[in-house]
This record gives sequence, structure tokens and C-alpha cells, in this order.
Amino acid sequence: MKKLLIIALTSVGALLAIASTANAAQGCGAGYHRGPYGHCRPNVATGGTVVVVPGGPRVGVYYHGRGYWDGRRYWVHRERWHGGWRYY
Repeated sequence: MKKLLIIALTSVGALLAIASTANAAQGCGAGYHRGPYGHCRPNVATGGTVVVVPGGPRVGVYYHGRGYWDGRRYWVHRERWHGGWRYY
């Protein structure tokens, strides 16, 4: 009975050790993640500060350093066009 208990505990311990190290930030280390081409990239935004807008960005508002938000992406310019707005 003791041998069976020892075998069960060591196998559970080995499984936990393997499972905990498998997702170690995708192999990049703390503070980094894999980019689209497999390279390690920092988790913070590069090139400036991160702007957090409560409730999400509003459509048609200009955000400094990004542009106008149209609901899907940021655009640098916008103009009136057929009773609405055209972003480009």
C-alpha cells in the first residue's frame, strides 16, 4: 500500500511540475510575449504611453498621437462626405 501511495504522489508531482512550466510566457520570460513572427516582444506599448479611455474610444473623436476612431480603427484625416464622415 505504501509503494502505491508513493508512486501516485510522485507521478502527480511530476505532472504538476511539467504543467506549470509549459506556459512560461511562451518561452520569452516575464514581461514579454511572442509577436506575429515568433520573436519576443515586451508587453508594454512601445513608443509612448498607453491611453485608457473609460468605456472605450468614442466614434469620431480625435485621440492625440493616434487619430480619429471610426469604430474599427484609427484614421489620421476625416472630412464631411454625403451627409456623414469619410475617414482616410
